[in-house]
Amino acid sequence: MSLDVLTFGLNHHSAPVSVRERVSMSGELIRPALDGLRSAFGGSLKEATILSTCNRTEIYCAASPEIAEHVPRWLADFNTLETGLLKPHLYQYNKDQAVRHAFRVASGLDSMVLGETQILGQMKTAVRAASDAGAMGTLLNQLFQKTFSVAKEVRTQTAIGSESVSMAAAAVRLAQRVFGDISNTKVLFIGAGEMIELCSAHFAAQKPKSMVVANRTLERAESLACKFDGSTMKLADLPNRLAEFDIVISCTASSLPILGLGMVQKASKARRHTPMVMVDLAVPRDIESEVGLLNDIYLYTVDDLGRYVQQGNDSRQAAVVQAEAIIDGRVQNFMHWMQSRAVVPVIRDLNEGANQISVSELERARKMLAKGEDPEAVLEQFARSLTQKFLHAPMVALNRSQGAEREQLLSCLPKLFPVQKNEH
Repeated sequence: MSLDVLTFGLNHHSAPVSVRERVSMSGELIRPALDGLRSAFGGSLKEATILSTCNRTEIYCAASPEIAEHVPRWLADFNTLETGLLKPHLYQYNKDQAVRHAFRVASGLDSMVLGETQILGQMKTAVRAASDAGAMGTLLNQLFQKTFSVAKEVRTQTAIGSESVSMAAAAVRLAQRVFGDISNTKVLFIGAGEMIELCSAHFAAQKPKSMVVANRTLERAESLACKFDGSTMKLADLPNRLAEFDIVISCTASSLPILGLGMVQKASKARRHTPMVMVDLAVPRDIESEVGLLNDIYLYTVDDLGRYVQQGNDSRQAAVVQAEAIIDGRVQNFMHWMQSRAVVPVIRDLNEGANQISVSELERARKMLAKGEDPEAVLEQFARSLTQKFLHAPMVALNRSQGAEREQLLSCLPKLFPVQKNEH
């Protein structure tokens, strides 16, 4: 069965956060998803990897092209969604376009923050998860090793990541739009993952009045808080303490909102309608979208920050052109490897067939010699018979062919069986 590289997914370009959060897969869901995917398509899908971040959910697979029309339904069913809701936002890439997409994603060309490096680590995590699940094979292993190599080459040889406005920096700037100088503000971070750590570093540089970390695991909250001389609080205390904070940054792995409309309304009233900036970097979202309708609450989602970041990307278009040129060349290299790999079974069968003929003729010659026949005559017979048997199939094919097929064979045979000139 012929296998192609196929990619299916949706990202911040194709779908709003309200759709992305419906198909986002947390770490513990990846293994069941990979098992379910392979079970659904059987032998038609040999290898698979799932990449799921706040900006994208993508399936990379080595599979028969026929499965392409059925994957959207599987993805919708797995996430308990109507296919019609998902399908308008899904993209699909095949063969060289799928390879190019993987290279662009890893290089930061498809990110909200052009040239950001976080996605490369997320892809490596996705590959490890697929490997642990037994879903990786030769084709995807080769694809992702090449992908990581290309990403390194792009970052080394271009200025794609220089002067990029990160999501964390964008959060600070949006808060400054509301408060101006934020040195008199109190900041609350909900969560203690990589994104919150980045945000805390950016906010700490502005020296706010206080910084507090609320997290489900108190140890991680304390570990992060000690980096900027901050303090911690329990998530359970949020309803009673939310009103204390001017800026709230949230990014957890919760499948349901942590901050609901009622809780924020109560906090806003307690603050006597003093403005509050809330930044929701989570997918699925941590803060109910209705919160953004409150008069004194400035709610920004990951998509809002992405639009802000995008404004700073235009100055790096020269680096993008360079990066795309590198990627184009590496895509050609990978496709050449795939094509040469497809020839391997044919060459193996050809060798096996030739070996069988050789073994058979050699055995025949040995029997003749054992009977005492003239060695010179045996050698001549061996060479003649071997030649005839090697040429039998192509000669029969040529004699039976007509028209265009005969023309094609006539042009190929001299290349496959070139005339050897004797040199003296």
